[in-house]
Amino acid sequence: MKIKLEYVWLDGYKPEPNLRSKVKIVEYDKVRNAFLDGNFPMWNFDGSSTLQAETGNSDRLLKPIRHYVKDMQSTVYVLCEVLNPDGTPHETNKRSQITEGYEDLWFGFEQEYFIREEINGNILGHKRNILKGQGEYYCGVGHNVVGREFVDEHLNMCLNYGIDITGINAEVALGQWEYQVFSQGKHKGGDDLWMTRYFLYKVAEKYNYHIELHPKPLTHGEWNGSGLHTNFSTDMMRYDGNEDYFMALFNAFESRHDDHIKAYGSQNHLRLTGEYETQSIDKFSWGVSDRGASIRVPQDTAKEWKGYIEDRRPGSNADPYKIIREIVKSLDTTKQIYDVKTMINKNIDTSVLNGKYGTMSNDELLSEYREEEAE
Repeated sequence: MKIKLEYVWLDGYKPEPNLRSKVKIVEYDKVRNAFLDGNFPMWNFDGSSTLQAETGNSDRLLKPIRHYVKDMQSTVYVLCEVLNPDGTPHETNKRSQITEGYEDLWFGFEQEYFIREEINGNILGHKRNILKGQGEYYCGVGHNVVGREFVDEHLNMCLNYGIDITGINAEVALGQWEYQVFSQGKHKGGDDLWMTRYFLYKVAEKYNYHIELHPKPLTHGEWNGSGLHTNFSTDMMRYDGNEDYFMALFNAFESRHDDHIKAYGSQNHLRLTGEYETQSIDKFSWGVSDRGASIRVPQDTAKEWKGYIEDRRPGSNADPYKIIREIVKSLDTTKQIYDVKTMINKNIDTSVLNGKYGTMSNDELLSEYREEEAE
């Protein structure tokens, strides 16, 4: 039996990469073990056509890192990293730049996007003579939404291929939608988000739609932009957290604010204006249940300071691998800040110091003071 393997990767275009793919037909018996161990065959492509190589040395390697299966009669999607001919990660391979640690990271990405009638065409539904202000379109039904058939088809495709989509809703602008995808594991979070985008583009081909991931496609009128709100947590945050730890986390994220912004998508300054449920791009803030802050702390998290938080800064076009990389780095900084604060506030047993360093206890100091006073 022959099966279709569709290899998917990210190209070298800037400021954000494009998704690319090509199909490999193989005998099932030759790859049956790969469905268990993930070791699908390496492949190659012409990197000179994707801004990842020069013409004279154009072969680049595709290393399978995750596969998505519906059934053996349907296409099997194989997500890949791009490698150089010597097997080292290509410079455009941002997934490989995620540092070690925090394998307990969970991510919930909220992907917002607009649908255009065609590339450079109108936002779907915006040919109407009268558009209401944003508000009625949020989670709307009937005449207050457009594109639901397309959105439902994308949802079903993601679910059929094992991606944990946790919800969808129409957003505040007509023709704007959102879906949420949850993943356990820092690499899986980025992998699954990129594959949901790939499926979004694939389904859009059928409808002749263009998916708009620009963070602010509507600059006229009173319209929200589109974000990639990133909810995340670690075991420490979920189970052992406390207020001091979360304060250290906010300090760490504030100290690295510029690094995060650089990684959070191009043209994001058009969206992060301090209006329309955003904080200004040059400011950092956090707040409980505050959708106008850089970091929103859910009320349930703030009750006992255990749970997840939401980084609302990433634009809808941001590379999730870059987001994850910066969050990991800020978690490292959080640990440093928290450890220092813990040491400063730690109670010291002076009796131990007395035996080790010849220091005096409080009682001994008081006794000596009284003796001196008596003299």
